[in-house]
Amino acid sequence: QVQLVESGGGLVQPGGSLRLSCEGRGATHILDEYSIGWFRQAPGKEREGVSCIKRDDGDTYYADSVKGRFTISRDNAKKTVFLQMTNLKPEDTAVYYCATDFLDCRVVAGEIGSARDIHYWGQGTQVTVSS
Repeated sequence: QVQLVESGGGLVQPGGSLRLSCEGRGATHILDEYSIGWFRQAPGKEREGVSCIKRDDGDTYYADSVKGRFTISRDNAKKTVFLQMTNLKPEDTAVYYCATDFLDCRVVAGEIGSARDIHYWGQGTQVTVSS
C-alpha cells in the first residue's frame, strides 16, 4: 500500500507563488509504475483535474485554467511530485490532492475513465489565495 502525503499549501496573496509536494511513502514502487495527477476541489464546486505527469515519457497535462502558470515535475529518486504554482489567483483557492494508479493523463483531464476509480489519494493541502 502506498501513501501519498501532500504539503506546501498555505495562504498567499494574488500574484504569489507556492510549490506543492506529493511524497510517496510505503510501497513506493507503485509510483514508478503509474502516472501522477493533481486535482483540486473548491467549496461547492466539483473536483477538477489540474495537472498530470506521465510515468513513461514525462509528458505533462495542464488544465486550461492553469496553463502557463503551473508546472508539474517529479523526482523519481525522492518519490516526490511537485506542482509549482505561480501568478496565483483567488479562483485557485481549493484543497489540492495528488493521486495515482493510472497511466493515461486523460483520466485527469476527464476525457477517459473516472477520477472516482483512482485508488490512491493524498489527504489534501489547502491553498488560499486572498489579499
